[in-house]
Amino acid sequence: MKKTALVICPGRGSYNATDLGYLRKYHGGGGDIVARCDALRRQMDQVTISDLDSADKFSPSLHMTGDNASLLIYACAMADFAAIDRDAYDIVAVTGNSMGWYLSLACAGMLSFKAGARLVNNMGTLMHHHGAGGQVIWSMADEDWRIDPAKQDLASQLLAAAKDKGLLLCVSIRLGAMIVFAGEEAALRWLIEQLPTDGRFPMRLGHHAAFHSPLLNAIIPMAQATNPQDDFGIGTLPAVDGEGRIWTPAAFAVEALYAYTLGRQINQTYDFTRAVQVAVREYMPEKIIITGPGTTMGAPTMQALIAIGWRGLSSKKIFLAAQQEDPVILSMAMEDQRHIATGH
Repeated sequence: MKKTALVICPGRGSYNATDLGYLRKYHGGGGDIVARCDALRRQMDQVTISDLDSADKFSPSLHMTGDNASLLIYACAMADFAAIDRDAYDIVAVTGNSMGWYLSLACAGMLSFKAGARLVNNMGTLMHHHGAGGQVIWSMADEDWRIDPAKQDLASQLLAAAKDKGLLLCVSIRLGAMIVFAGEEAALRWLIEQLPTDGRFPMRLGHHAAFHSPLLNAIIPMAQATNPQDDFGIGTLPAVDGEGRIWTPAAFAVEALYAYTLGRQINQTYDFTRAVQVAVREYMPEKIIITGPGTTMGAPTMQALIAIGWRGLSSKKIFLAAQQEDPVILSMAMEDQRHIATGH
């Protein structure tokens, strides 16, 4: 009997040095998916996805910039989505983090593959050339991967203090027990000085603009000018967005989906935590499949579920033990979990 599955797509920053060759390793180069992406890139006079994935060496200045990373991640995620064993899994809904929302729309059929590739490539290129500000990620997690109230209070205090100082700083993404701040350069430098250091946090995200913040207001008309509403459709699978809203096929106005995707999704907070929590409560999936590339979405997804005690998984220890016994989350970038999702 098939098991129900929620699919989660990753966002920018998910293709890192350890992912170089992802399409070659798992998809034999990517076949038709990469060929179609390469054709788009050639039309735009940009380095091809196959060349990026097959490079001898990972280069942050090449592989992590928005104009290159975006469609590379799209190709990996769409190839993984196509590889999920449909005889074993009934996909009941999709969601994603930040740029992963665009990928979710393609998985849900609300964008065709071609339209999804064009949207992702256009947005990545726009952000590379016109994006402003940047992002800093900080962990508010305690030992059980729950949000530490004291750290949460500190984050709120710093946001208020920045406002008092006339610094533009806001919440970009709610990411499990982590928070991603977006702001102008002066605000981010000040923020890093105020935040306590804990391991690798706070971390400035390289080659990232101030996604999901008012600093990107100017991107909205550019995005709408290069991505027509006609590219969007009613879809075949439900998709949960960064406000926790469910877009059920044929039960919404396409113009509303377009307005959100190329409007509020760009300049307002993206709540990945809420998206995951709404999706699992609404659809009760037996498995959660995270497409590649990268493994960065595993911890935030677990943290979002721990926060609501989903299926009694109320702490990091309990969750990791359950993952060892009968994994609920299947990360397609991890060998031992990938074969469960693909059936080979």
